[in-house]
Amino acid sequence: MLESQAVIGETDMLLTMQQDALRLAGKALDEFDVTDSTEIACFIKKEFDRSYGPGWQCIVGTDFGSFVTHHCGCFIYFNIGSLSILLFRGAAAPEGDTDLLVATEAVKT
Repeated sequence: MLESQAVIGETDMLLTMQQDALRLAGKALDEFDVTDSTEIACFIKKEFDRSYGPGWQCIVGTDFGSFVTHHCGCFIYFNIGSLSILLFRGAAAPEGDTDLLVATEAVKT
């Protein structure tokens, strides 16, 4: 169970969503080689789209920076071993409708 080795860096998700993210990351790492970050990201993103609706983005790797805008309650950044995973639900807000969006400080792995 690789998800038990996860270390959460930042999140604003409810605990149940966090657990889903960690569980799916562990499942992806069981199915794909750790070096296949694109397949891992695709797997996690598609599962979150299916479970929580469209608009999820997933970035997986060992060295990346980011600065994203995300829906409130829909952001998690965590590590499993040397692999970093950033999962968030992002969308462009209509002008003046930014109450549900949050800008997150840059995350550097």
